Amino acid sequence: MFSPFPSRRALLLAAALLSACGAGGSAVSPSATAAESAAAGQTGPFGVYLAGRFAQSEADTRTAADSMLEALRRDPDQAEVVTRAFVAALLDGRPEAVRLARRLPDNQAAALLLIGTEAQAGRWDRAEQRIRALPRQGPAGLLGPLLLAWTLHGKGQTDQAIALLRPLAETGRLRGMHALHLAMVADVAGRGRDAERYARMALAETPDASLRMLQVAGGILARNGGEADAMRLMEALGRGNGDFAIAARSAEGRRSLLAGGGVASPTEGMAEAHIALAAALRGQRGGEVGLMLTRLAIRLRPDFGPSTLLLADYFADESHPEAALAQIETIPATDPLGRVAALRKAEMLDRLDRIPEAEATLRQVAQADPGAPQPMLRLGEMLRKRNRFADAVAAYDSAIERIGTPDGDDWVVFYARGISNERAGRWPRAEADFQKALELAPEQPYVLNYLAYTWVEHGLNLAEARRMLERAVELRPNDGNIVDSLGWALFRLGDIPGAVRWLERAVELEPRNSVINDHLGDAYWAAGRQSEARFQWLRALRTEPEAGDIPRIEAKLRDGLPTPPAATASRTDEAPATR
Repeated sequence: MFSPFPSRRALLLAAALLSACGAGGSAVSPSATAAESAAAGQTGPFGVYLAGRFAQSEADTRTAADSMLEALRRDPDQAEVVTRAFVAALLDGRPEAVRLARRLPDNQAAALLLIGTEAQAGRWDRAEQRIRALPRQGPAGLLGPLLLAWTLHGKGQTDQAIALLRPLAETGRLRGMHALHLAMVADVAGRGRDAERYARMALAETPDASLRMLQVAGGILARNGGEADAMRLMEALGRGNGDFAIAARSAEGRRSLLAGGGVASPTEGMAEAHIALAAALRGQRGGEVGLMLTRLAIRLRPDFGPSTLLLADYFADESHPEAALAQIETIPATDPLGRVAALRKAEMLDRLDRIPEAEATLRQVAQADPGAPQPMLRLGEMLRKRNRFADAVAAYDSAIERIGTPDGDDWVVFYARGISNERAGRWPRAEADFQKALELAPEQPYVLNYLAYTWVEHGLNLAEARRMLERAVELRPNDGNIVDSLGWALFRLGDIPGAVRWLERAVELEPRNSVINDHLGDAYWAAGRQSEARFQWLRALRTEPEAGDIPRIEAKLRDGLPTPPAATASRTDEAPATR
């Protein structure tokens, strides 16, 4: 959702350092009931603490906060419990986090929370003292200059704030981020000309600017005589097929994004600093640290659509679709990101197997914006993954009609429709889709793989199919499914030594893939290596084969393979997510 301004190395270091000041491990996955069961079975202080630890490891923030706060109530002086209770309270957005933060003078997350608390209360001198006491490394080292600049502005020292950030925007490593905050400081201070200049600098330093940067910088341009340039930024955003493009498709949507792009106070500027780092850390799998920073941003700027969506994204990433859905549903339809939220809502409903609701949500969005391809693309993906191939084709038909003239990035839509057509038994239409995908992206390895292998299965265009599969392997040499396709095609073409060589490589890459192990077994049998063939077929049975493949593999184990089988293609079936 936001550009990853800091470098990967800086972000990973920041995550490690802030985690060290927090409560330790925290990958999140969906096990609230398991944590609650653990809490129910352990009534003593240590048992409640263990239940909280378990919930934290599962990122069940609600149960973790309940358990850790209860453990602290029973044992209020245990330093480890204080730290973990603070982190649990912060991650779940509990008010107790502020009280506990005051007991943790050496904890970076606690320090950041207290800085925000001082700023919200207008205690700028105390906020400044806390910022200047921050360490120079970790997230505090990245956030410190931004927080200090906003604090200086809050004290009425705007010139000092600009003087602090200007050299960082001109020569620092994170020039785009610092230039954007310079622009926001100048904008809040009513210095329109400076704000416009720094906004243009931020855009120039960030070629792949995120929605949030485009929104903030574009809003500043629009308010300072650059409305045409701002609208062009939004129009470019609206031409894609990604979720955020739907917010900028119409002139009304573009104006709404620009109007909601600015910050109105120093605390909102601080929130922008936290949310940018949180979003960047999400791109680097920042886990608990990114979630902490998101919560800090929301405390500074509640009911802000981008922060709420990012919080939902963190919950979704960590397999908590219920929690993600609860956050998404707080975003009103009138928000500039309201339709983006609706797309995310449908995704969470899908993950919760609430398919009729997900489908209805997507159709409502499609009806509200008849030219937007995104809702029908999402519907096609949802239906295809649930093997409703004919229905998926109809959804993709609608999406492609809405796209109009496709460009190179639209290959994936034709690829996905091609898969759906092929699975629905409509090969001529599928072949046309794959060829259109290759016209748009001539060397796309997934399309080369699927089309070429299916040609081999049909006995068509064999020389061209082999060339395409060899090229796909060159492009994706470590993709076991594509390597398998080449090996299996060679097997079907009678090149048994070549088939064995490539299928052995495919098994090395994907040792737990039942289809690939089965293919290698067939190749070994054809090469006269019958004991090895039976070993591979046995492995194929032990690596979760499709139910329909089990009798066929069992028959080969029993009777061998008198003639080469009429097997189906091994394909990379999953279309990459549409933009």
